[in-house]
Amino acid sequence: MIKGLRGALGASLLAMMSVAASAADKVTIGMVNAVSDGTLFIAQDKGYFGAEGIEAEFVEFDTGAKMVAPMGAGQLDVGGGAASAGLYNAVERGITIKLVADKATNVKGAPFQVFLARKDLVESGKVKTLADMKGRKVAITGAGGSDASVLNEAMKSVGLKYDDVEKVYLGFPQHAPAFQNGAIDGSITTEPTTTNIVRLGAAVILTGNDAFYPNAQTATIMFSGDFAQKRREVATRFMKAYLRAARDFNDAMVNGKLQGPGADELIAILAKRTVIKNPEVLRNMTMHGVNPDGALNVESMRKDLAFFKQTGDVSSASVAVEQVLDQSFAAEAAKALGPYVKK
Repeated sequence: MIKGLRGALGASLLAMMSVAASAADKVTIGMVNAVSDGTLFIAQDKGYFGAEGIEAEFVEFDTGAKMVAPMGAGQLDVGGGAASAGLYNAVERGITIKLVADKATNVKGAPFQVFLARKDLVESGKVKTLADMKGRKVAITGAGGSDASVLNEAMKSVGLKYDDVEKVYLGFPQHAPAFQNGAIDGSITTEPTTTNIVRLGAAVILTGNDAFYPNAQTATIMFSGDFAQKRREVATRFMKAYLRAARDFNDAMVNGKLQGPGADELIAILAKRTVIKNPEVLRNMTMHGVNPDGALNVESMRKDLAFFKQTGDVSSASVAVEQVLDQSFAAEAAKALGPYVKK
């Protein structure tokens, strides 16, 4: 009798667990395993998604740009990437994607994105400032990307034009060998690639990008149209979990580095989840900024879009940042969480 009762209770418990599991709302999240994906991983590993009744399913991509098509088709709920020319062109084709929160910002005073110059050029005195890059080869990830606009701002800051340098399109991992073999003279590069290149002695930091483009909106959290419009309540719960993680990230930040309260736990999560496995590298590298309320730098996005139109990478003169912007999710989640007070 007792054995039968135990069996019945066990079956009942399993049934309850099954119902609870099925009750969770699945949200598919695109990521590239970069450090800027860290806030998403923190929300997962610290149980914030689970606390909001969300089952997070991470989907890996080579680049953020490749998330646009599946998001437009409703196959991916959440993504992370720059407000690139490709995104605005997709919007003009009728694809609905909303930029909803900050994912990575180049914070003034603690730049995780820098302008590198080849070490031998600096040591010889041939390159002393950004003005000395005129006519030289500078690596960016591609035309129509956020770092192209950053390069434009760099050139403008010293009275030059975007076309006064020769662009070489290379992914960040390719910057180090390109410097070593003399294929490039400079680059717009982000962490952790920057730290690796400097340690190799291939290049030096000419200037932090915050010197000429402070608080640039480097990457955003994006919602698909279906997720934003048809599952708004779930999307708002997702944002609450995300902002809890963003606030933990800010608590741990000291002068751009993860060395404050809770840093050890966050570094362990990043070492497990991202491409950077060495905790000491994570502890000492300059991190990206993430707004604790999710607020986006809209003026930065407008500046980038104007540049994309100028270069012809965005063909429509009428497309506007407001067509892809929806900060209401972050505003609602921040209100529910209350004012952020740094620990």
